[in-house]
Amino acid sequence: MGDPHNPNKLPRPLYTPEERRRRDASPWTIVQGVLAPVQFLVFLVSLILVLRFLWSGEGETAATVSIVVKTLFLYAIMITGSIWEKVVFGKYLFAESFFWEDVFSMLVLALHTTYLVVLIGDYLDVRAQMLLALAAYAAYVINATQFLLKLRAARLAQPVAAEVMAVPGVE
Repeated sequence: MGDPHNPNKLPRPLYTPEERRRRDASPWTIVQGVLAPVQFLVFLVSLILVLRFLWSGEGETAATVSIVVKTLFLYAIMITGSIWEKVVFGKYLFAESFFWEDVFSMLVLALHTTYLVVLIGDYLDVRAQMLLALAAYAAYVINATQFLLKLRAARLAQPVAAEVMAVPGVE
């Protein structure tokens, strides 16, 4: 949706041509492209282990280790992602193109960090810890979906954006 005060102004594309150039030239783009699917695989394995524990009571250590490993992958993708965002958009977080995804990422990070604090401090019983991990995982799935939908929309809009950018007088 465009600017209501300026009906001729189109919504900002996900990447300006210069941002797209920086994105394509950055090694951090490759790092993100590798970390995202690896983190998702770690998540799937961990989810299975956590659900197995909750269902049967077996595999507590494996489930716990898997949650910690998933959380470490989350930290890695968040740190490298903020570096990527700085390179591409000039801000470590909350660039306009990914503002709401970054906001929700903070919730995901907070839930995973809370799990680590609860685990290290032994503040909840193991079942409650696993349920907290599931809440963190639900937020992660929502956040991953946000990013996938944003990137898909950008890919679909790319030819249109290129045509619009070529039209003089259109912002």
